[in-house]
Amino acid sequence: ASRSLLIGKDVGRMRPLDRLLMLVSAVAALVPGCTQKTVDHRPIEHLIDLDEPGMDLVREWLSDASNPVVVLDGSRHAGERSLLALQISSRSPMGGLALETGGLLVDGGWVRVLGSGNARLPRAIDAWNALDDDGGHRSRGMMLVGDDAVAGFFAVNGGAIDGPLGHVYYFAPDSLAWSDIAESYSAWLHWLFHGDLEDFYQGLRWPGWREEIESLGGDRAYSVYPFLWAEGPAIGERSRRDIPIDELWGLNTVEFPKQLGR
Repeated sequence: ASRSLLIGKDVGRMRPLDRLLMLVSAVAALVPGCTQKTVDHRPIEHLIDLDEPGMDLVREWLSDASNPVVVLDGSRHAGERSLLALQISSRSPMGGLALETGGLLVDGGWVRVLGSGNARLPRAIDAWNALDDDGGHRSRGMMLVGDDAVAGFFAVNGGAIDGPLGHVYYFAPDSLAWSDIAESYSAWLHWLFHGDLEDFYQGLRWPGWREEIESLGGDRAYSVYPFLWAEGPAIGERSRRDIPIDELWGLNTVEFPKQLGR
């Protein structure tokens, strides 16, 4: 399936400042020596929008979603911590999800959208991106916002990827490359609720996958062998085992491309 800019048609539904707000943290990480702690922080009362909370827009999209979505509970303390680390307004869908939810499980948990963390998705968006780490972001110049059961990763581009800033890119485990798939976080989120995920994941799902991932933890994903980027049979005929997604992040985005000279 083609995974290039599939999701531009929903751009009209994003809020005017959405893209700008989401770039703040990712772009800051491009500056040498700059970490989230060195950026002037706005206090939490300046980030929480009570007039137009972003979750109202998310709930509107969820009301007629064609794909199943589970909204995970998150604590207020964790939500405010995540929002402070992101330094974006809760008026944006990303800020609203961080403040008010522990994250989302889409299509039976195949796709995980990061929020402030939950037992079923024990990775908060701020912690996963290492926003409070003195060493800087997990990956400079991008904000990781979600991932899937086969260790594909979704990120908002803040300059690390050669392409438009603010667009959402997908790192595919079968190509080991980033593809521009959405013009904004809002467009991406709306597509997750309403888009054709079966077509998007053509070749990356196997018979019985939905039942198999019911027991998959939100901090784990499947390692497939032969590797998905290597020649071999259909994924259903390859061996699979679930391992920590942190390990797969390192393998797929750093080690394998280095070994293959990409």
